[in-house]
Amino acid sequence: MIRLDHRESMPETLRGAILALGNFDGFHLGHQAVVGEALRWARAEQRPCIVATFDPHPMRYFRPQAEPFRLTTLDQRERLFAEFGADAMLVFHFDGALAGMSAQDFAAGLLAGHLGAAGVVTGEDFTFGQGRGGTAATFAEYGLPARTVGAVTDGDGPVSSSRIRTALRVGNCEEATRLLTRPFAVRGAVQHGDKNGRLLGFPTANIDMGNYLRPRYGIYAVTGHLPDGRVLKGAANLGVRPTFDPPKELLEPHFFDFAEDLYGQEIEVAFHKFLRGEEKFSSLESLKDQMARDCALAKEVLGAEL
Repeated sequence: MIRLDHRESMPETLRGAILALGNFDGFHLGHQAVVGEALRWARAEQRPCIVATFDPHPMRYFRPQAEPFRLTTLDQRERLFAEFGADAMLVFHFDGALAGMSAQDFAAGLLAGHLGAAGVVTGEDFTFGQGRGGTAATFAEYGLPARTVGAVTDGDGPVSSSRIRTALRVGNCEEATRLLTRPFAVRGAVQHGDKNGRLLGFPTANIDMGNYLRPRYGIYAVTGHLPDGRVLKGAANLGVRPTFDPPKELLEPHFFDFAEDLYGQEIEVAFHKFLRGEEKFSSLESLKDQMARDCALAKEVLGAEL
């Protein structure tokens, strides 16, 4: 897939595209409905379909001290958009210039003019421009055809990134998976740790959580997706490892029956089920015994699920 930068010229082959516009963090059922409508419109008129996203998230720009909340990285979104059928991903680099742009300049000057968009699809609640002066319904006022897609709802209300974050914060992986249409997954480079897992007989692939939302600390049944396409089953600790000093936050997946060197490789760890909360053990032996039970339970869960 082609990754585009809003500050650069649009390739001629992609001018006249239909643009799906939103944050799309998580790319959940609601986001998929927006992109699906953009794809239908684009294919009906034989145009390219581009999915546009913002990085950093506008909330990070306006509230730089906010706790980490991201559900996906740009790389993950690029893969998800490609798998869904889009022709390119457009990244709006959210900075002071973009935040201060009027709604008219954003719609007519940037989208229709600089980027050559032929149409825009957004959610009904989408706002844009300085002070959120533009809404999805006002694109046409600036000469840009637009369609809106209503919220996707279920028995608990509209599907949203906020609902997914709430589910993950309490360890409800099943709810997050249902709304995302896939398990929440953390992607990162495997780093060297203090080798405590290896000492205990459960070597781990340590990953920094970066800007990702922090799900509930504890033990999870997980799968690991390697760069070569292999998928491994495992159990992971997410938290600060209270049995060891000093506390250090890490995602530490242990993959079953796997002994290869993953240091420096970028892997993706998918959260399938919360098994128990993080706790402090009185001895390494009691921790080791519990880890064995955790792995046995994770194998049972993953064996039934995958």
